[in-house]
Amino acid sequence: MNSEVIDKFIADLGANGLPYSIPIHPNLVHLTIGLFIVAITFDILGAMFRLQKPVFKFLAISTTRSNFFDVGWYNLLAASIITIFTVAAGFYEMMLANPIADVKSAWGLGAMNTLLWHGVGGVFLLAFMIGMTVWRGFQRFLWRKERTIQVQWTYLGVGIFMLFLLFLHGTLGAHIGAEFGVHNTADQLLQSGQESQLLTSEFNFLKDDKSKL
Repeated sequence: MNSEVIDKFIADLGANGLPYSIPIHPNLVHLTIGLFIVAITFDILGAMFRLQKPVFKFLAISTTRSNFFDVGWYNLLAASIITIFTVAAGFYEMMLANPIADVKSAWGLGAMNTLLWHGVGGVFLLAFMIGMTVWRGFQRFLWRKERTIQVQWTYLGVGIFMLFLLFLHGTLGAHIGAEFGVHNTADQLLQSGQESQLLTSEFNFLKDDKSKL
């Protein structure tokens, strides 16, 4: 009974190896990274507000230093929450991964090693981001509540280092999709010798698109 359910589930998977047409994990990844970049950027702008104040005045932009710190805090909080779902979706889609064999990435890693490092790294980055959010919360509500500059320079330095880690981790993810064809519809169809299905899909897409004009 269980094997029948599993066989039916596998049969229902699309050409990208997923039960839905567009992978969820990559989209959530970009949302996570975007929110984190905004958080750190606005905290840096808040910390350096005095240097930029003449520019805001010249551009007639009415703002205060605390506005930048508000944006930094809420974007970091949102990034931490979204990252929980990002990692969860990543592990689900990783379990359904069917990487192209006998291929090495630009970093010289095989498919399984790349998936392993990406999975472990995702958990590490989630813990790192939640830790930064807790650290940021203590600064905002306790340690530096009455101070003009709400964040520590050490925190900003760690945030910039985190951006570097996100870049490395994102590159691993790009290797998984682009070089190993994981959940990449075009690569999987070409690998399985179903080029005609790929061409038919492109033809139907162009036909539908032209009919809307």
